[in-house]
Amino acid sequence: MTLRCVSCGKRVENESYWVRFPCPDCGKDDIIRCERCRKLVNKYKCSKCGFEGP
Repeated sequence: MTLRCVSCGKRVENESYWVRFPCPDCGKDDIIRCERCRKLVNKYKCSKCGFEGP
């Protein structure tokens, strides 16, 4: 399985600073974010419930 940032689509397997956490609203999907999108506070969207976060 390829791990990709949900904000920009970048592959994160070989990156040093990325995070994975369950959706804060439903907890049914993992949100994966690359370092760049975290620093820029790019929005993300849960694919299960549609929750959007900073």
